[in-house]
Amino acid sequence: MKIIVESGATKTAWRAVSSDGTVREALTDGLSPTCLDMDHIRNIIRTAVPIVNPTGGNVDQVFFYGAGLVSEESAAPVRACLEEWCPFASVEFHSDILAAARALFGNGSGVVAIMGTGSNSCLYHNGKIVRNIRPGGYILGDEGSGVALGRTFLADFVKGMVPEHIQDDFIAETGLDYSAIVRKVYKEKAASAFMASLAPFVLSRTDDPYMLSLVEDCISSFVRRSLARYASEEVKGDYTRSVGVAGSFGCACEEILRKEGAPYGLEFVRFIKSPIDELVRYHNDYGI
Repeated sequence: MKIIVESGATKTAWRAVSSDGTVREALTDGLSPTCLDMDHIRNIIRTAVPIVNPTGGNVDQVFFYGAGLVSEESAAPVRACLEEWCPFASVEFHSDILAAARALFGNGSGVVAIMGTGSNSCLYHNGKIVRNIRPGGYILGDEGSGVALGRTFLADFVKGMVPEHIQDDFIAETGLDYSAIVRKVYKEKAASAFMASLAPFVLSRTDDPYMLSLVEDCISSFVRRSLARYASEEVKGDYTRSVGVAGSFGCACEEILRKEGAPYGLEFVRFIKSPIDELVRYHNDYGI
C-alpha cells in the first residue's frame, strides 16, 4: 500500500492506494509544519491514517506533498508523526508546487500556477522544476490568491473605500466591524485563512464594477509579477507560455485569467481544483 498526501494551507487530502487498485480517501485540516505544533500535527495524522488504512495493513510508501517543505528539517515534525502510524514505510517529502506540476503536466512541461488560499508558480520542464519565482507569503506576496483578494478588500473596508451598499452587505453577512477585523488579523491565529475566507464574498459580487476591479487587479498582479516573467526569459520552447492552474480560487477566476494573460501571449491549458487525484494517477502511471 502507498499513501499519497497533498497538504495546502487550509486542508489536507489523503489517498491510500492498495495493491489491488482500491483507493481510500480522507480530508483533514491543513498540515503545515511551519505553523503547527507537534500535538496538532499528531492529531491530524491520527485522524487520517485509520480512515485511509482501516485494517491497519502494511504501508510501504508515503508521498507527502505540502506547503512549507523546504528542507528535511522543516519536514521533521511530520516525518516523526507519520512514522508512529506507518513505522515500516519509506517516506518522501515534496513541495506543494511539485504536486501541482506533476498533477497538471505529468513529466511534461509548462508553467505551473497554484491559486488557492495562497499562490505559487514555477517553470516545469520534462518533469523537473527549472525556475521558481518565490511567492513571498501572504504579507510580501501571494498575488493571485484568496488571501490577496481578501486582504485588499479588508484594506479598503477599514479605510472606508468600499461602496456603501457592499459595505452594508458585508457587515450584515459577516457581523464584522473594524475592531473585529483588527483582532482577527493581528491577534488571532490563522490570519491568512481568515482573509482568504472572504474571497467568496468578493467573487460572488463581480457584477459590481468595484468588486470586479478588485479581482482583476489581484489576477493582473499575479500574471505580471510571476506568470509572464517565465515567458519573458530566454528559454526556448512554447511551454513557457502554456499555463496550468491548480486551486479552487484559480478555477473560479478562469475567465479573468485568460483575459489578463492574453496580452502576454499566455495560454491557460488546464485547470484543476485539487492535485490529489491527478497525483494518484501520476504515481500509478509512472510506477512510483
